[in-house]
This record gives sequence, structure tokens and C-alpha cells, in this order.
Amino acid sequence: MSNVQYTTTGITLDTIRDAHDRIRPHIHRTPVLTNHTINERAGAELFFKCENFQKIGAFKARGGLNAVLQLTPDDRRFGVTTHSSGNHAQAIAYAARQVGIPAYIVMPRTAPQVKKDAVRGYGAEVIECEPTLDAREEGVRVVMERTGAAMVHPFDDDRVIAGQATAAKELIEDYGQDNPFDVILAPVGGGGLLSGTALSTHFLSPTTTVIAAEPEGAADAVLSFQSGQVEKAPYIKTIADGLLTTLSDRTLAIIREHVSDILTVSDEEIVAAMRLVWERMKIIIEPSCAVPLAAVLKHNDRFAGQKLGIILTGGNVDLGKLPF
Repeated sequence: MSNVQYTTTGITLDTIRDAHDRIRPHIHRTPVLTNHTINERAGAELFFKCENFQKIGAFKARGGLNAVLQLTPDDRRFGVTTHSSGNHAQAIAYAARQVGIPAYIVMPRTAPQVKKDAVRGYGAEVIECEPTLDAREEGVRVVMERTGAAMVHPFDDDRVIAGQATAAKELIEDYGQDNPFDVILAPVGGGGLLSGTALSTHFLSPTTTVIAAEPEGAADAVLSFQSGQVEKAPYIKTIADGLLTTLSDRTLAIIREHVSDILTVSDEEIVAAMRLVWERMKIIIEPSCAVPLAAVLKHNDRFAGQKLGIILTGGNVDLGKLPF
């Protein structure tokens, strides 16, 4: 394997290894689970990397910690801020608590109450805003003016991407060394996890293909992937509330270089996959998390007989609003 590690971004294999060393004391090395019934239904061998068991209940703890742990002492004095509808908000709040600094989290008022409560539970201040990207960014700008806090973007940040890359790194180290995965799948929203997954796979398992999955009701990444520039979704209507953001130029560049395809699935297919995991694996996953499995089940002819890794991204569900 070539020692050349450079890619579209400045993130190298050493960047990802350093991130892993940095965050390791603060995260779980999450288990990888399999399920005979789901394998039979998919006609493939699936290995689920269970980030629903991660700190804060989602993979986002990895990127949030990697970014916050790299803040300078000067930055830390004024705390940290971000905007997020949920899991990244919790990640930054958790990371800030770990290092003992204030966190100011701008969240859309429509974000699930369970996620707002969790952010406050980690000691962060929640600033509610209208559910638009403009309102979220304006909210952060006001916070930075008021407090001097450092901004950690949910995905458009190499520190965050390198942190998210550690999930696929663990998956490959634990189950893809001797017998590499044919495909690793991850959902795509802003593209931080997908970028990190694609980079870890590129460096550590170069024969493995990376494929993304996206809801039809937030299908911007597939358009951006095709056109080569950041596109907006034609319409937004999906149960997968964690995947509503568009890509950034940074994540799009990595994805176009290292991801083979982006598949879309309907909300009905997402709910069916989510329910299958709840019923058969006896674990809680959120709708966004079920999107890659939904894509495998929809395209089972394409994946037949293959060894697949799937990042199960999180389990932060509002139990009062279950879709089944």
C-alpha cells in the first residue's frame, strides 16, 4: 500500500490517528453487531458499527471532542459555540464539560425537546432560533460578539471530520483487517461523517468502496455529487431530522474524490429499516441512522453476497414521537 496519505483536504492518516489518540479517553470504542435475520433479508453480511452506544448517543461526540480538545488556552477562556439541531449540539456541550469551559449552543426551536434537554443537561446554554440556516448562523454570530466564544462548525471543519473518521477506523481495525469489507455505508447530511468515513477507508482499506445514503426528502448531496457544486434539495420533508443540512465545499470535495455513489430512500423505507433494527437487534436507533440499511434493503441485488459495514450513527429518539 502506498505511503502517500494526502488527499483533497489536509487530513492524512496521521491526522486521523492523532485524533483517535486525543479523544480515546473520552469516548467508547463502540461494539460492532451482526444479525442473522437482517443478513438473510439483505442477502449480504452486515456489520453494524453501533455509534448509538457512543457518549451522547451519537458519533458526533468524536468530532466535537477532537475540535474542542484542540482549542488553545486563549480560545478556551471564552468558551465554545456552534449551531445544531441536535447531536452536534450535544457533542459540543459534552466536550465543553469535559474540559471545563462554557458552551453556547444555537438550536432551532423545532429541534427535538429530548435533544435540547440533553444539551442543557451537559451545562450548556441553549439559544433558540428559527429553523433556517440563516437564523442559525446569525445566532452564532451574535453569541461570538457577546462572548468571544470559538466556533466549531458541525461538519465544515477538518478537526470535526478527522474525529468522525475514527468510527470507520475502529470498524476496519476490528472487523476489516484480514477480510476487508466490500462496501462501507454511511448516511449523509452535511457530510462530516461521510467525509471521515471515506478518508479512513481510503487510507486503511483501499479495496473497499464507500457508498452514502440520503433521504429523498432532503436529497441535496446526490445533486451536489452529480453537479460538482453545493446544491440545495428540491424540497425538505423527511423523518430523518439529522440529515437536513447541505454539504460544504470542503465535504463535497472529499466525497467526490472518495465516495462511489449516493443512494436515496423514501421515509417509508427509512421507517421500515428503523423498525427492523428495533425489533430484530433490540437496540434503539434514530431515523437518520436507518438510512444506509434502508438503501441496502432497497438495492439488495446490488449488494448481494457482499460484506458490508454500516455506521449506525445514533440513537437519540424522541420516544413520544415514534413512527410506529
